[in-house]
Amino acid sequence: MKKLLCAFLLIGMSSAIAPAFAQSAASNKEAAKKPVAKTVKKAPAKAAAAATPAAAAAAGEDDQEDLGEANIEGSTVTHYNCELGNKITTYNNAGDDKYMAIRWQNKVHRLGRIGTSTGANRFENRKAGLVWINIPSKAMLLDSRKGQQLANECRNPDQAKALAAKG
Repeated sequence: MKKLLCAFLLIGMSSAIAPAFAQSAASNKEAAKKPVAKTVKKAPAKAAAAATPAAAAAAGEDDQEDLGEANIEGSTVTHYNCELGNKITTYNNAGDDKYMAIRWQNKVHRLGRIGTSTGANRFENRKAGLVWINIPSKAMLLDSRKGQQLANECRNPDQAKALAAKG
């Protein structure tokens, strides 16, 4: 009687397991036939920009904002020598620290200050796609549209003296 009961249980279990294996094997074949479409979700630029308060204020502005013509009369002029022989001239007004002008490739661009959490001086002109970042040791000019550096290792005479004193 025990043998009959054990045989009956084994047959019942094997009959229940066989369809489950068949079903999972069939679903594996279907999964192998259908290529899995990978979806990559990119966060919108405005959502990422809203992470910082300064960027949140900039997010409300038009991406193609027009900063107007750069008025360089009466400005403090600073000349930067960059790697690869590039030269950049900046124009700053003592009374207006929100804007500056930059001469790049014989054209003067007006850039507006963007707040940073690191304390770096960052100025941007979205219409021209230019970003100027100035830290105590160097400055750089970036192309925000192409994601490339236009000029790097830019130093004014004071920064060049400090670098020479270190090295």
